[in-house]
Amino acid sequence: MAAPDASSTKRGNPDLKKYCTGDALTYCGNISPDDPAMDECFKKNRDKISENCRRAIDAYEASGGK
Repeated sequence: MAAPDASSTKRGNPDLKKYCTGDALTYCGNISPDDPAMDECFKKNRDKISENCRRAIDAYEASGGK
């Protein structure tokens, strides 16, 4: 499964912020959270990110990105 796409409003999603901030800093720390490259970084590192972050991404995608 792919990370949410950059055209969505995920930047303000509280679950993604709560569960993925640490992973973003660890694996994508040199990328701005608002940069679409962040999505690509999460896709490339999907097997390394925490289970909670993967679940938050999956739940976000299942909800239609809302």
